[in-house]
Amino acid sequence: MKKILVVDDETAIRDTLEQILGYEGYHVLKAGSGPEGLQMAADGRPDLILLDVKMPGMDGFEVQKRLREGNLDIPVVVISGHGNIETAVEAVRKGAYDFLEKPLDRSRLLLTIANCLGHQKVVRDNRLLQDQLLSAPPLVGDSPAMQQVKGFIAKVAPSEATVLITGENGTGKELVVRAIHRASSRADHPLIEVNCAAIPRDLVESELFGHEKGSFTGADRPRTGKFEQADGGTLFLDEIGDMNEQAQAKVLKAVEESRFQRVGGEETREVDVRIVAATNRDLTVPDAGFRQDLFFRLNVLAIHLPPLRERGDDIELLLNWFMADLAARLKLKPLRFAPETLAILREYTWPGNVRELRNLVERLLIMASGDPVRPADLPLLRTGRPEASGDDDFMNCRDFQDFKARSEAVFLQHKLRENLYNVSKTAEALGMQRSNLYKKITKYGLQTQPDIGS
Repeated sequence: MKKILVVDDETAIRDTLEQILGYEGYHVLKAGSGPEGLQMAADGRPDLILLDVKMPGMDGFEVQKRLREGNLDIPVVVISGHGNIETAVEAVRKGAYDFLEKPLDRSRLLLTIANCLGHQKVVRDNRLLQDQLLSAPPLVGDSPAMQQVKGFIAKVAPSEATVLITGENGTGKELVVRAIHRASSRADHPLIEVNCAAIPRDLVESELFGHEKGSFTGADRPRTGKFEQADGGTLFLDEIGDMNEQAQAKVLKAVEESRFQRVGGEETREVDVRIVAATNRDLTVPDAGFRQDLFFRLNVLAIHLPPLRERGDDIELLLNWFMADLAARLKLKPLRFAPETLAILREYTWPGNVRELRNLVERLLIMASGDPVRPADLPLLRTGRPEASGDDDFMNCRDFQDFKARSEAVFLQHKLRENLYNVSKTAEALGMQRSNLYKKITKYGLQTQPDIGS
């Protein structure tokens, strides 16, 4: 239900407008003065304000000014019994959507309100879409695993079914959601994202469904929840596995019935949203604490995103894409990667997945000693760097292959240092061919000369 605030010093005008607008399904707030109207605008966050110009004390133009200063982005339709061209022009110049002259014509009033609310929705949706498009990188990769993900997106995007995306942190779940939304029939409506893991457990319901003023300590004004914000579009519930069971029950009901109540409210609100959820947890295990009825409701269309260590063919593409993108953003010259550097990065297991790769490229772009990027420019990588040492580091290995790689790198680096970085002598001491040792030096990015000053 849209909320309209009427600010007019005449009681009869306020009551008449309340009757007309209430009959049309609007919720009407009434204020008899400019200061009272400003307070109600701040507390009630109406969708539109009908504002009288001539009022004692603070007139309508001053109210408009105070609204702007308070960053209250609420559309205003000015009404006045002293209508003339100058007043209308002044009202619009100060930011009003339109000007209506008293006595108000009912048909024109309702049409103006409908047009204003429709215009605001288009502006809001376009702003959201523009922000999303500017911040959304493409799904980079030609590996078989990524081809499968892109094929999944093409198939499921046109449908209205719920989608569940699983995968490790940093694998690009958010990018898949945005790609699904852009290719769907809801692309002209907002994509609203909520990170369930980042919200305090006792505030999840308020974040999702909104709340009424006074519903709990600190609720000093009504709040619109994510379900309402996503009406007509897509709601992305990220890290849904971290949602508490009480909130899960309400989400299940909202998904099944497309309606809900705000926290502390009695009015049932209907919405049209498509749900896409994501998690890095296995929601099917008994101790996951996740309702199985909600899991089955979300798991209509499901995709598991592969970790970067299973997408070796995409590493170089991703490195080059992020290098070009970040160089443009930071206004720096893009760098190339030396073949031996690429070899190390291909062998690395990327525990942080694509997010870790992006962060590495940004660091290299700023900190690398030259072009191309050499192995010496790389920071400590947990699988391929020789400086790794200590029991704790080895206990952090992802799997046995990771352990073998780390321990081999540490052992070979120690032997190189022991033989004063003489590769031939080191190979002889190890009983291995020199060419094989050179391959491992390249693979792990081993240090082949002493540090300056050592």
